[in-house]
Amino acid sequence: MIGRIHSIETMGLMDGPGIRFVVFFQGCRIRCGYCHNPDTWNLKEGKKVTAESLLQRALRFNTYFKSSGGGVTCSGGDPLMQPEFLIAFLKLCKKHGLHTAIDTAGFGKGQYEEILKYTDLVILDIKHVDRAGYEELTGGNIEELWDFANELKKSNTKTWIRHVIVPGVTDSENHIKELKMIINRFKNVDRVELLPYHTLGVPKYELMNINYKLQGINPMCKDRLKEIEKRLLSA
Repeated sequence: MIGRIHSIETMGLMDGPGIRFVVFFQGCRIRCGYCHNPDTWNLKEGKKVTAESLLQRALRFNTYFKSSGGGVTCSGGDPLMQPEFLIAFLKLCKKHGLHTAIDTAGFGKGQYEEILKYTDLVILDIKHVDRAGYEELTGGNIEELWDFANELKKSNTKTWIRHVIVPGVTDSENHIKELKMIINRFKNVDRVELLPYHTLGVPKYELMNINYKLQGINPMCKDRLKEIEKRLLSA
């Protein structure tokens, strides 16, 4: 089975438990205003690889996985954009006893039930809390997120929720209350992470001649983020 990937990080520490072999899949259907990897959007770009070759590269780090409780994370882009390839790779990982995670916004091409059979952890990035805000920030329809989320809830797969806090966009008191209500709909949520908006990806937009939607918005203040985290926990 052949797929397309953007890149690989061999010693990831932020993409699931322990030390991770992180595969950044090519292809994404939404256009988040703060995306720092616009070079992953086009599904037809990237490097062609086989599921078997990816597995062999991952297995080189098995000692680190075992000692740290780590494993393999499929990120992107969005790995759900290549369901057949993703399933083939996840199956191989599970066959060899590797912990598997997918980092996704929930926008793919179906086969979610089958994908989740071989997934130990889903890191779900919830971009916004309502239809209008979601469309404005990402260009996507929030209803498609719920298609994946419903399958996730059925599977009872362990879940981490991530949400980027953008000043003036996703940081209001009402927004955080809505986010809390959404989180409470999920089962088996093991962690909630609020991530600060940053502008590190802006140079890529300039290089690729792409309009940056959030021009003029400053990076999220870390102290402000801590206040919002407290509000979320007490909402």
